[in-house]
Amino acid sequence: MEKNSSKTIEITVISGEDLWVNRRQRVKKNAFVIVQTDSSRATKMDTDGGSYPVWNEKFVMELPMHARFINVEVQCKAFSGGNNLIGTARIPVSDFSGGYLPENYLNFLSYRLRDGNGEKNGIINLSVKVIGQENTSCAASCSRPWTAVPVDNKVSGGIVTGIPVPYGY
Repeated sequence: MEKNSSKTIEITVISGEDLWVNRRQRVKKNAFVIVQTDSSRATKMDTDGGSYPVWNEKFVMELPMHARFINVEVQCKAFSGGNNLIGTARIPVSDFSGGYLPENYLNFLSYRLRDGNGEKNGIINLSVKVIGQENTSCAASCSRPWTAVPVDNKVSGGIVTGIPVPYGY
């Protein structure tokens, strides 16, 4: 994939919470996660975390510039040898690459998982960082010094509190 048509992300699948198999029994072991951009990566199985698995697995992946979502799917190995779908989450790219965050900003995110019927089925915790992103919308405003504006002929000593927001909000 050409560098101009994608950006590199670092995604760490941290953990899951309150995972159920077919809404009848808690996940006992062997849960894993599949992360999909234009390619797929899978974590190792958590063999003893039960319905609160921990993976702490980091992937560096290419994300197409046109991508709007990352798909995350939690599964567990079934006794029959197949896999049971626990739940999926569609993560909006705008949640970690909205243009207002500094380059290489590490976002910690949690999403509700939905099973095959659309029912709530646990939570996935992860972190995402866009690596080497040129953040031009923030670069112009975030790097210039800010000064105080007199209010009622009083000056606050040059300290400004707040977050710069583009005009129009």
